[in-house]
Amino acid sequence: MGFITSLLSKLSRPAGSEAVAGSIYDFKIDDITGNEIEFSQYKGKDLLIVNTASRCGYTPQYADLQELHEQYRDRLVILGFPSNDFLWQEPGTNEDIASFCQKNYGVTFTMFKKISVKGSQKHPLYKWLQAKSGSAPSWNFCKYLVTKNGEEVKFFPKDVKPLDPTILNEITKK
Repeated sequence: MGFITSLLSKLSRPAGSEAVAGSIYDFKIDDITGNEIEFSQYKGKDLLIVNTASRCGYTPQYADLQELHEQYRDRLVILGFPSNDFLWQEPGTNEDIASFCQKNYGVTFTMFKKISVKGSQKHPLYKWLQAKSGSAPSWNFCKYLVTKNGEEVKFFPKDVKPLDPTILNEITKK
């Protein structure tokens, strides 16, 4: 493929479809109810992006994520991405997931449609996060903290709880 053809191909892709190029603010992804969310609205805030599952030993982290959302909503946005990639621990529909999160944890932070966070079907957002952080989710409830300028991405594994001092220090050091 020639340079011009390659360039035209990249320019014709929808926002968020490139694997590692661009900014976090270029992504547009449907939330759990089907409304398109433009990530550009998050400029100036830290983002905590979490791959979630309803039938996992780490599922109680939803409570901490909700608490974090309530305590720091002025400077931090929590974004939950249900995924069925790890031992099929998120088998439900988007409606099932939304209902579960609300009923059991009172979740009010933004949840997105179920996506894949690994393998050949990995969502472009997770390709971007992995490229920026150097880390891929190894299980449910892995976390990526994207700084408010959208440039720096830090990875926190599944066993680092949302209210862990290592995450809180990153959020409050500004």
